[in-house]
Amino acid sequence: MHVRVRLFAVQRELAGTREVGLDVPPDATVADAWDALVARYPALRPGRDFVRFARNGAYADATTALQDGDEVAMIPPVSGGGGQGPMRILELRADPFDATVLGELTERLASSQDGAAVGFLGRTRATPGTPAPGQEAEAARHAGRAVESLEYEAHESMALAVLAEIADEIAERFGVERLAIVHRTGAVPLGEMSIAVVAVAPHRDAAFAAARYAIDETKARAPIWKAEHFSDGHVWIGHPARPSAEAGT
Repeated sequence: MHVRVRLFAVQRELAGTREVGLDVPPDATVADAWDALVARYPALRPGRDFVRFARNGAYADATTALQDGDEVAMIPPVSGGGGQGPMRILELRADPFDATVLGELTERLASSQDGAAVGFLGRTRATPGTPAPGQEAEAARHAGRAVESLEYEAHESMALAVLAEIADEIAERFGVERLAIVHRTGAVPLGEMSIAVVAVAPHRDAAFAAARYAIDETKARAPIWKAEHFSDGHVWIGHPARPSAEAGT
């Protein structure tokens, strides 16, 4: 049985490739694919406790059975859409945007019944964040230095699916159905916007709660990775991805 493994961020760098084809037994699981991968790339093995898995674009347990032709994504710690309906704007953008994006998104979302629009902007900063597991030594090498730029990498189809799940949860929990989550990809200079969230609702309490939930869950769950670049190297930032809201709330 043949499966396709996708690697991201620090794993991609350690293996020197974005994609690996693996032949595994007919009754193989996701864990078997991981074992076959680290047999080929031993440098990946120390990160096992912090890795999450996805099968065909959805989070999966290590015990999940595989089928011939499956895509298995190894999800390293995440930093922190495409698919959208008439009351949602879920996007990954390679092009920069500024603070006016909040007005743009609000105008696209708001109706005459809405009395509140709450927006959040995430900006790139010079102070370093928490290094991803396995990046501590590299972070120590850059201790005391200012970050010069950042770079975001995403599993795009899966990230958009996760954003859609988050939007569904917001509609169920807070009754807020008009929502925008827009995240940058690629290189982002210091001081530029990396993420914008807008929640629009008839009342402010629901809008505030929805916006807070949207940014917190996006950072915890979306397969989007951040690297902080210094003059002579970079450090991947993040923590193990949380597969669902139930895993952390």
